This record gives sequence, structure tokens and C-alpha cells, in this order.
Amino acid sequence: MPEPARATLYRVELPMAVGFDHPARRRSASDSLLLRLEIDGTTGLGECAPRAYVTGETTDSVTSALQNVPLDGVFSRLRAAEPAELLARLREEGVATTFGVRGTGNLLCLLETALLDLLGRRLGLDGRELVPGKGMPTAHPAALPVSQVLDLSLDVEEFLDTRGPFHFVKIKAADDIRRDVATVTAIRARLGDRVPVMVDANMSWSAEEAPGHLAALYEAGADLVEEPLAKGAWTELARLRAGPGPRIMLDESVCTLQDARRAVESEACDAFNIRVAKNGGPVTAARVIDLARSAGLSFQIGVQVAEVGPLINAGRALAFSHRDALTVEAGQSDRFFPEMVVSPRPAVDRSANTVLPAPGPGFGLDLNSRAEIWARARYTQGAAAWQPPSNSPHARTRFARRHPL
Repeated sequence: MPEPARATLYRVELPMAVGFDHPARRRSASDSLLLRLEIDGTTGLGECAPRAYVTGETTDSVTSALQNVPLDGVFSRLRAAEPAELLARLREEGVATTFGVRGTGNLLCLLETALLDLLGRRLGLDGRELVPGKGMPTAHPAALPVSQVLDLSLDVEEFLDTRGPFHFVKIKAADDIRRDVATVTAIRARLGDRVPVMVDANMSWSAEEAPGHLAALYEAGADLVEEPLAKGAWTELARLRAGPGPRIMLDESVCTLQDARRAVESEACDAFNIRVAKNGGPVTAARVIDLARSAGLSFQIGVQVAEVGPLINAGRALAFSHRDALTVEAGQSDRFFPEMVVSPRPAVDRSANTVLPAPGPGFGLDLNSRAEIWARARYTQGAAAWQPPSNSPHARTRFARRHPL
């Protein structure tokens, strides 16, 4: 008789050594959920990073939804199916269809990344072999260049002096278009025309002011503008795109595959920002990429600010499996977090601003001793419900208050 399978949920709120400011939010700590599955001697580690202003989800809402997932059925499926066949189906159909799970994007992402990681460990495969990558050559480059992001907490001159070499620059817009124009102008004066420059407005412009802002940024040398208008403003976005100015990338407006189809049908953009958590896991993210290609649109592989583990390596696996991206955002976990809850630390080669693929197996990360204080709940196969962890009074109190058992 095998030991019961188990699941442990962690809510990780690591303080950030440096904050990150943009028009939609100032962030000074992480807010991720990690899920660790254990079955028959194999583990799988997943992550999601809900952001209410992006998808309407929060860590509390995803925690509550997880309690309603029939995990015993998931465990039974893992035991009954041949791992390679199960992985093939998961890559093709996603976690909702393969395991009969229903829920919003971040819940599916949390489960999907954990299950892909677990199956990768069982089969001895690394992340690049776990995420879909149709049409890409089998040979992978040794490293990928990554973009540098200038947020509102950093002066442009300091950014230019300390953050190179530059392959792609993304500027978080201020509330003053004159500042953004000056920033683009300063970057172009230093870097010339060789590096693409994008300004991320994070939904902060009105439809009336946006054409003037685009014209000014285009004159200064911006190549793209990301999410200039309110989320899902399809008619206004199409009208804006039809005028002169930088190309338009959509991020918050394109969370689901249905959103991506609506953006294409509306002719609302030139590119998508793909983020694993926002798009509901690696499988749906890959589907959105495929849709972008078929529609003649570009895409970038982005990140949620302050990812803490599996999302980082899942995003990098997606990038290595879709190497025609405009750019890859590697995140700044090395700058944000002096200590992390996973080992080994996901690395960025700051001398070249490149990343390597995670070596695996799976997404190549394990929880370390710093993770246990963030444990919020545990589930044992066959139990009536999730329970608070027995060794953390702080976690027990918070879980009981937020999620009555």
C-alpha cells in the first residue's frame, strides 16, 4: 500500500531589497503561492503570482479555489497513467482537460507548473522538454539575451551607467509624458538605434491623450508602447493602432486565449506580452504564442514582478522553446531578494545580461529551509479538508482566519 500523496501550499511574501514602481502598482514584497506535490517518492513544485489589477485574482482567492480542487483525483491519475503519455497529453491539452480541474488562470498555473515539474522529475526531462514549442528547431542556444527594465524608482542616467549591456529596454511610464519623452531621448542618445525601446503605460492613458503621447514618444525614438489604454478597450486600441506612432503591445488585455482572439479580431495590437502566470500556465501561454504567430503578430516572454521560484524557470523554459520572441524578461530576483526560498537561485549573467536554461530535472528547483515559515496549509490524500501546518502558529492563525476549515 503506497504512502498517501500530499500537497503543501506556501504563501511567500519576501521583502524586496529594492522596490519596483510603475503606474499600476508599487511593489515592495513578493506575493506568490507555491504548491509542493509529493507522490510515491517524487515531488513537483509549482507557482502562481496573482495580481488583482491584471486578472482580478488574489492569493486569497486562489487559496480558496485550491481547497475545492479534487486532489485525490489528480493523485489517482498520476498513479494510473504512464508518465510519458500523461506528459504528452498535459502539453497538448493543459491541466484543466487532462486532470478535470476547473478554475481561473492563476489556479491552473499553480497546478500546471507543479504537475509539469513532477512529471519532468519522473522522466528525467528539463523544462525545455516540458513546455510546448511547436515549430522550433530542436537545437537550443547556449544562452538568451534579456531585456532591461527601467522603473520609476531608478534615474535614467544611473540605469544607463549600471544596467548594460543592453539588448532591449523597457521603460515604465511616469505620470508626466514629458519625463517619458526625456527618458527615451536620453536612452537613444546613449545607445543609438541599435537597441529596441518600449514604453509600458500600464493602462494609464486616456483615449483622448494617447494619440499625442504616442506621437511624442515616436518622435523621441520609441519602437513600441505597451498597454496604453484601459484593459480591453478594443475599439479605441484599434483606432490608436491605425494612426502613426510606435507599435502597440498588449499585456493586461490579453490574459486568456479568448482575449488573444478578441485582440486579433479587433486589430488592436502588433504584439502580445506573454506571462506564464497571467496566461494560466505554460501550455496556454504557448497557445497564445501560436495564435500570435498565425496572425502575424510579435510577442515577448515577460514576467510578473517578484516571482520567487518555479515561475522564473518555467518562463525561461518557454523562452528557450519559443526563440522568435521580440525579447525575454528574466526578472530581477537576484536584485530583489538577498535570500530566496528555492535552491539553486535562478541566475542572470549580469556581465552579458543573458540567461541559461534551468538544468532540470523538471524546472530544476527545490524548496530550501527558508520556505517552511511561509507554509499555509497541507493536504493528505483521503483527508476531508486542507489543514493548517502544525509547526507554524503564525501560519495556522492566518490560514484559519482567511480560510475557515
